[in-house]
Amino acid sequence: QVQLVESGGGLVQPGGSLRLSCAASGFIFSMNAMSWYRQAPGKERELVASISSTGRGTNYTDSVKGRFTISRDNAKNTVYLQMNSLKPENTTVYYCNRRVLLFGREYDYWGQGTQVTVSS
Repeated sequence: QVQLVESGGGLVQPGGSLRLSCAASGFIFSMNAMSWYRQAPGKERELVASISSTGRGTNYTDSVKGRFTISRDNAKNTVYLQMNSLKPENTTVYYCNRRVLLFGREYDYWGQGTQVTVSS
């Protein structure tokens, strides 16, 4: 059974940093690309960053480039999101994601989410 468990969220002042973690189980982690999404109330879930199975390839949404870094440790079955220079508009729930393409269809697996609040 696929499980994704996020941690590391919390309250931080503007300009501060947080590192989110997502512990994965139930599948061969090292063979899967992973992503972080976020969703604000009343808005669609938005892709923040993705990382290839090896970790060599990464992608970011424009608004976080240069401030957020996605990484992974395949020995620990964990993907991370280092968030620096946080802004109040980064306040929302962040989700870990695994997407599987099977017979032409996409299947998404989500964690429970972790709340990030940026406020003074």
